[in-house]
Amino acid sequence: MRNFHSTFWACLTAVTCLTAAGTAMAQTAPAAPPPGYWIGDIHLYGQIQGGITYNPASPKLNIGHSFTDRANTPLLNQVLLGAEKKLDPKATGFDWGFKLAAFHGSDARYTHYLGFLDQDIPKQQRNQIDVTDASLSLHIPVSIFEGGLDLKAGLYATPLGAELIDPATNPFYSHSYIFNYALPFKHTGAIATVHATGFLDLYLGVDTGTNTTFGSQGENNKSVAGILGVGLNLMGGDLTVLALSHFGPENAQRALAPVFNANNYMRYFNDIVVVWKATDKLTLTAEGTWAMDEFGGIATKGKPAPANAFGLAGYGSYALTDTITLNARAELFRDDNGFFVGAFPGNYDPVYAQKGSPLSGAIGVPAATYGSLTLGVTYKPGLPKAITSLAIRPEFRVDQSLGGNNVFNRKFNKTTGTFTYRDTTSITIGADVVLTF
Repeated sequence: MRNFHSTFWACLTAVTCLTAAGTAMAQTAPAAPPPGYWIGDIHLYGQIQGGITYNPASPKLNIGHSFTDRANTPLLNQVLLGAEKKLDPKATGFDWGFKLAAFHGSDARYTHYLGFLDQDIPKQQRNQIDVTDASLSLHIPVSIFEGGLDLKAGLYATPLGAELIDPATNPFYSHSYIFNYALPFKHTGAIATVHATGFLDLYLGVDTGTNTTFGSQGENNKSVAGILGVGLNLMGGDLTVLALSHFGPENAQRALAPVFNANNYMRYFNDIVVVWKATDKLTLTAEGTWAMDEFGGIATKGKPAPANAFGLAGYGSYALTDTITLNARAELFRDDNGFFVGAFPGNYDPVYAQKGSPLSGAIGVPAATYGSLTLGVTYKPGLPKAITSLAIRPEFRVDQSLGGNNVFNRKFNKTTGTFTYRDTTSITIGADVVLTF
């Protein structure tokens, strides 16, 4: 086992350094409109994703996973329908756009907007309904900014992070620790993007918080939150950098009352993504994250303390042929108080946790430093014109507790009547299919 740990650490370090060194982070520039169904400038589309993750340790839940948390169980992750009119990136005058997208599937357990379809069907149902986007966008020409100003308002997916809720934009079926635990999923509010120059964008937004909306069921405290950041578009678009921070109180007042006021304790999500298109075939991505909650640490003398999580992930994608892409992801993630990483056996536990409601059995995981290495292939066969794309994505993933403490394979001990973690290593083999039309 010692040799395995040494080999794992060497591979992890090598891949992380390789991808992080030549890289830096950000969302890729908008691609040309995909083929599909159009009504004028409005794109109508659908997407179906399903998969399975096999864990030879046979736990009920895969620790370190969210959307792929159900071990050895086929999942219908998303059946999505959407309509979108994108802003013209070359527009010099006024322009408008919108996005409407909703899906049914097991991913909705984690992605709900609080107070909006978050308990729409009986809680024993794994597959639920969720709206990912319902937003309006405007492009406004402003003479003092070279590229004008873009405004988006409504319900929208977070701009933070290298991985997204949309599975077609990600290289793997499983998600990183950063995506699962250290970033928001969605916001309700408004965000402005100032295209100050041809290579510099500035971001400023205000919203209700992480995955929240309005009202007593939609907002878990009484504070607003915000987004601030910068984007760079360099080397003719071959190198992009996106550095964003989301900040505001996020803890549920229901859980802290009556002793503490949730509005007094901030949570910060700080993320930077750099994408470098090194060649026509090779793309390298790196992501760094620091999340901090002022209430999440170990209290001393009755006074709350902060909890921190740090993450570094490196990605490499190489287009071997027109139909086959090789993918790799290496990640280091530190949860220094066991505040951020968890697991949710109940289908509505992620919603209840954010609202501060009683849970049916959410699992806390001890403080740990995680190393994760994922290798995979994306296969896209030729398709009839009616189908935009089909991606088949097998993957092999190893997660390791680098501090040596057991954090995987949670089992119930009948003798002591308690749960224990049995392993420092988790190995999973997964695969999914993403069909877009």
